Amino acid sequence: MSAAFDQTRRDFFKVAGAIGTGLILGIGSAAEAQQAAAPPAFTPPPPPPYAPTAYVQITPDGKITIAAKNPEIGQGVKTSFALIVAEELDANWADVTVMQSDVDAARFGNQSAGGSRSIPTNWMALRQAGAGARAMLISAAAKQWNVPESELTTSASVVHHTASQRSARYGTLATAAAALPVPDATSLKLKNRGDFRLLGKRHTGVDNRKIVTGQPLFGIDVDVPNMQIAVFQKCPAIYGKVKSANLAEIKALPGVTDAFVVAGTGKPAEVLNGIAIVAKDTWSALSAKRKLQVEWDQTAASNDSWKGYVERAKALSGQPVGAQIQRANGDVDAAMTGKKTVEAYYAYGFVSHAQLEPMNCTAWYRRDAAAGDSVEFWVPTQTPTNGRTLVAGLLGLPLERVTLNQTRVGGGFGRRLNNDYMAEAAFISRQAGGIPIKLMWTREDDMEHDFFRSGGFIAFKGGLDEDGKVAAWNSHAINFKSEGGTGVSSANWQPYEFPANHLAHFRASQTQLPLKMPNGSWRAPGSNTAAWVVQSFVHEMAVAAKRNHAEFLSEIIASSPPGTTGIAGFSSTRANSVIREVAQRSGYGTRKLRKGRGLGLAFHFSHAGHVAEVAEVSVSKAKKVTVHKVWIVADVGPIVNLSGAEAQCQGCVVDGLSAMIQQITMEGGQVQQKNFDQYPMGRIAATPAIDVHFLDTDYPPTGLGEPALPPLAPAVCNAIFAATGHRIRTLPITAEGYSL
Repeated sequence: MSAAFDQTRRDFFKVAGAIGTGLILGIGSAAEAQQAAAPPAFTPPPPPPYAPTAYVQITPDGKITIAAKNPEIGQGVKTSFALIVAEELDANWADVTVMQSDVDAARFGNQSAGGSRSIPTNWMALRQAGAGARAMLISAAAKQWNVPESELTTSASVVHHTASQRSARYGTLATAAAALPVPDATSLKLKNRGDFRLLGKRHTGVDNRKIVTGQPLFGIDVDVPNMQIAVFQKCPAIYGKVKSANLAEIKALPGVTDAFVVAGTGKPAEVLNGIAIVAKDTWSALSAKRKLQVEWDQTAASNDSWKGYVERAKALSGQPVGAQIQRANGDVDAAMTGKKTVEAYYAYGFVSHAQLEPMNCTAWYRRDAAAGDSVEFWVPTQTPTNGRTLVAGLLGLPLERVTLNQTRVGGGFGRRLNNDYMAEAAFISRQAGGIPIKLMWTREDDMEHDFFRSGGFIAFKGGLDEDGKVAAWNSHAINFKSEGGTGVSSANWQPYEFPANHLAHFRASQTQLPLKMPNGSWRAPGSNTAAWVVQSFVHEMAVAAKRNHAEFLSEIIASSPPGTTGIAGFSSTRANSVIREVAQRSGYGTRKLRKGRGLGLAFHFSHAGHVAEVAEVSVSKAKKVTVHKVWIVADVGPIVNLSGAEAQCQGCVVDGLSAMIQQITMEGGQVQQKNFDQYPMGRIAATPAIDVHFLDTDYPPTGLGEPALPPLAPAVCNAIFAATGHRIRTLPITAEGYSL
């Protein structure tokens, strides 16, 4: 990103209040009650304030600029936000330019990308913005032509008066409209879905051409005047501290301008202790880092061992004495007595986010004795609002002295919900004397210091009655807790997890093991592991009952025993609708396949989305799994950009398949996988044909960055069983000798 590009965005907001530049409309929102409800595990960001949170600018030459306030991390929200506004504005999409907004909590409210909440949280606010701008343009035309507003219509950036055959382009009305009062949000008439002209159709992403032609958009592209490059070496075992290092030798290397110990705050989500090297260019910085020799004090460092956890979990799985009871319905032990039982033990490893763009951040700490110190960032983050607050607190600066410029994000998947790399860059810039620095992590840094998706273990026992229905269900999860005793993020077994709300006799317990490795949210947090173990075990029970899996699963979903409470936003009708549709589209349960080939089905409710999937696979004698096709049927309410929605579902399949062959292990507190040669990514040749279908429903819209990922792994594993008779109970599947 060049300084010129950044200035262009600033100029847009600077002129936004100027008279005579055209129509500037603040976006307000009041209809948060119409959002899709989120499961209890996810807390949506605060609703945007009624004060303006984003802006539409229409200039006299007819150009329309729409500011996208939330981070673009590849989920397409920069395009989708503008489409929602443009739809209610009745704009010609060709007239629209989309600009990433500045970060300003007072003006925009919370700005974040996580939990698939961008669309549902801002849906009504953005629609009202477009409708409000359109109402002002109509009012301006009505005054100019001396006709009732009710006689005017709009289309493709033009106001029409059919009776007098007059029309005016938005640009010619913009200045007059800007002088009018902004209408109250409650007075606006929004479009019916049947009148949508832009939403629900396929649109190219607004940054696509820039991306494929290599134009600077991402944090790693940032270049500001007099900028230097910084690297930061931390102890391979978390919480280790610098004891000594060859700093004099490093400072003498070509291109190096400084090297020093950063004391840090000692917290993984802030700044750990380590050594910073500052150089004139990237090559010099990385070359120096390779020659750095550090003696670490590992007195308080992690000694986590994956092998040790595997052994302890296996020993605990059959002894849930003292375990925390997460949910208990009815009398499980009595209901299990005398019934046909099915038992299984599942294990899944830690995984890394492995986003394509490594962590990076450009920070410029400016010292000013008169006005006070300040810091400015150019950073790819999922949580810019939180990032500003974090850094202001750590540096002891007023929030208004922290400026944050959003760049496009080269992959997040939850990793960039944490802003540790942003805090590191600020500390290094300040300690280096207040120069602008770009902090660059290597892939090895990323792998060693990720906030990993936690691994875990779970033992199931299910009882079947004489009719082949589920009579009782018991599960005991073994997962992790931090040193402070709290559950590790996204690792706790949730009390509402399916099928807790659908069985009269259900019990879920967990035992937590101490863990020092930092953990965090990974695409569809919690759901990405819960779906695999639960939907796989449900299939095990269906097989034991000799019943069609789709019918068996739908029967559980449709059941709501007295005394059970449901998950907010979940609908058994919607769930079974997607299951029926995906079974019909794939031929599940009716289509005969040749030997060595199988179909597997799974469903999961995640981030307010109802998604069912079927995978068709074949397995060779050498246990090579080929996923030929995946069918996805989703009910997520109105689709904003069909192209983007399909891409998100396809991305979930690709990401989900990769995760089936990936694992992070640690011994002596150190991560063993350092780069992609040890942590394989799914290859293009392994990508199946993907059929995506959305049910046409009128429910509030749901985000799509996450809901299609959880059903993928169980669908594939259930298909492997159908093809081979072997039940996969360990992820990655390579642990059981299989490959993709």
